[in-house]
Amino acid sequence: MKLFSGKPYQGADLLAGGVPCPPFSVAAVPLGTEDERDLFPEALRLVDEVRPQAVMLENVRGFLDAVFEDYRENLKTTLSKMGYVTDWRLLNASDFGVSQLRPRVVIVAIRKSLWERFSWPQVNERNPPTVGERLYDLMASRGWRGADGWRKLADDIAPTIVGGSKKHGGPDLGPTRAKRAWASLGVDGMGLADEPPLPDFVGMPRLTVPMVGRLQGFPDAWRFAGKKTPAYRQVGNAFPPPVAAVVAGQIREAFNAASRRRSVRVA
Repeated sequence: MKLFSGKPYQGADLLAGGVPCPPFSVAAVPLGTEDERDLFPEALRLVDEVRPQAVMLENVRGFLDAVFEDYRENLKTTLSKMGYVTDWRLLNASDFGVSQLRPRVVIVAIRKSLWERFSWPQVNERNPPTVGERLYDLMASRGWRGADGWRKLADDIAPTIVGGSKKHGGPDLGPTRAKRAWASLGVDGMGLADEPPLPDFVGMPRLTVPMVGRLQGFPDAWRFAGKKTPAYRQVGNAFPPPVAAVVAGQIREAFNAASRRRSVRVA
């Protein structure tokens, strides 16, 4: 990332990204600034080079832990010196149509002149589809005769999808507790399948990369690079697109409101 320069993109409307989560994750020992994967300094470098109208960053819930209070305040102070007002909020992906239990911290920084026009998105009034409802057509796509029964069993949203890293082995659906949660939905979390189950398949099916992508909120037409393991890591480490879209939409509304106000003044 240090080789990437933001200078060619100076003046962009929005700089958005997901900063690696292991430094703040309760799934490991959270090391914050002591972790080599802490890329918040690089994100701030890019903000300084690009100087966008707004910034949107995503991280895990552990970012809000008390131990990182000074880290958060330093982040806010640095962005303030660049001319931004910064706020963060814990958003649950399932509140925005994603069939997954995935709480994530979203950090938004907007130019001080635009801040008063920004508001956080409202959650959906309805629960998202269950795993069975969301994935039934994919599970049944090769004629699996157990698909109807599986759909009834998979009657809840998914646990958090984890992508892992190069420091770990091949793709699976998380630690032991997560695998038990997947098993309660009729899914074998020990790995991923290359294809949906065949007609005579017996037992708990494994998910495929397209299935996991759909649970994460990606459109079916989206294609992930590489073979199964790197593709799964791309899915599991991603910020769910529906959540990113709704927050970005609120940022756009702040831009539009400011533009309308300027138009009224000119008139």
